[in-house]
Amino acid sequence: MDHRELLSGFVRLHILLHAADAPIYGQWITEELARHGYRLSAGTLYPMLQGMEKKGYLSSHTERHGRAVRKLYVATDLGREALALVRDKARELFGELVEGHGRERIPKG
Repeated sequence: MDHRELLSGFVRLHILLHAADAPIYGQWITEELARHGYRLSAGTLYPMLQGMEKKGYLSSHTERHGRAVRKLYVATDLGREALALVRDKARELFGELVEGHGRERIPKG
């Protein structure tokens, strides 16, 4: 089992994080995600970027770089707001995952 459904949330967060720092484009984010162990095909990545744009987390524009025309994505205000919310939730979750906090709330018996 490859757990794509769960990991796709992490991929989206990586995309949003980097798009909040600077404009990103498909090939660059594909390579960045690969550095973290995520292997995405163009057929997976581009619909994901388009979906995030449609939901208002990203906006895009095209730029010419020599012969290449790139579609650049940046985080919107909604995307930055979501990223701030996710940071708080991630701290809480990772505290439970890594340090074992939260186990005391599991009902016994």
